Amino acid sequence: MSDKRGAGPARVGGEERIAARNRRERALPMAEGREAAPGERGMDRRHALKVMALAAAAPGLASCGPGPGDENVAAGASAGAAGIPGDSTPGQVANPNARGDLWDPDLLSPVVPWERSLDPDELESLAVLCDVILPADDRSPAASELGAHDFIDEWVSAPYEALQAGGVLIRGGLVWLDREAHARFGGGAPPAGVRFRDLTSAQQHAICDDICDPERAEGGPFEAPSLFFDRVRYLTLTAFWTTAEGMDDIQYVGNTPLTRWDPPPPEVLRHIGLA
Repeated sequence: MSDKRGAGPARVGGEERIAARNRRERALPMAEGREAAPGERGMDRRHALKVMALAAAAPGLASCGPGPGDENVAAGASAGAAGIPGDSTPGQVANPNARGDLWDPDLLSPVVPWERSLDPDELESLAVLCDVILPADDRSPAASELGAHDFIDEWVSAPYEALQAGGVLIRGGLVWLDREAHARFGGGAPPAGVRFRDLTSAQQHAICDDICDPERAEGGPFEAPSLFFDRVRYLTLTAFWTTAEGMDDIQYVGNTPLTRWDPPPPEVLRHIGLA
C-alpha cells in the first residue's frame, strides 16, 4: 500500500494550500446544484452545497476561552456539565492542577461534557472517507481503526460557533458524497440505492481526486466539496498523528522519558563553537 508519509493528492496539503483555503473560505459564494429527485435521502444536493458554502465562509476559529468577565459563569456551567460540583476545589479532581472544566480540563481523567452531533449513519460514512485519506499499510492501521471519525465528531460537536460551523460543512459534504456517488455510478438504481461508502475503492478515489485540491477546484463545480474534503483531511491527519500509533508511523521520538542524557560528543560541540 502507499506510504502514509507520502504527499499524494488525497492526503497532505502544504501550508500554502491551507493559507489559500482560508482566503477562499472568507469569500466563498453560494454553490448551486440540481434539485433533489422525489424520495431521495437527506438534504438535496443544492442545499448540501449551500450549507457547505455557508459553513466554509464562517470566520476562523474563535478562542476556546470565555469572553472578558465570563470566566466564573463559564467555569461553573462547564464544571456542572462535566459532572463536577460547582464548589469543587482543585484537590477534588484527578489532576490537582486543573479545575476540570472546559477552560481548564483535567487531562489525566478527561471528560467530554457535550453531546455528539453526528448520527451513526454519518459516522459510518465519515469512517470510510477517513480511510480513503489514510488507509492501513504495513506500519499502522487505517484512520478509522484509531477513531479518527470519532475525533471529528467530538471536534465538530464542541459548543464553539466556529467548530459547529465546521460540523455543518462536514454533514453537508457527506450528503454531497452520496449524491455524487449516485450521479456517477448509480446506473439507474433508486435514488438512495448507491452511496459513497458502498463504492469500490477506485470509484471512491475517482470522486476524491476531483475534490482533493481546493486551488484546482476554485471557481468550479467542486469548489464547495473541495473545502469539505480539505477540512476532513486536516482533522483526519490531526486525529491520526496524535495517537501513539500515528507517532510511531512518522517515527516521532518526542515525549519519551529518558533514564539518562548524554551531551553531544566533543567534535559536535567544537563544530558549533561550544568547546
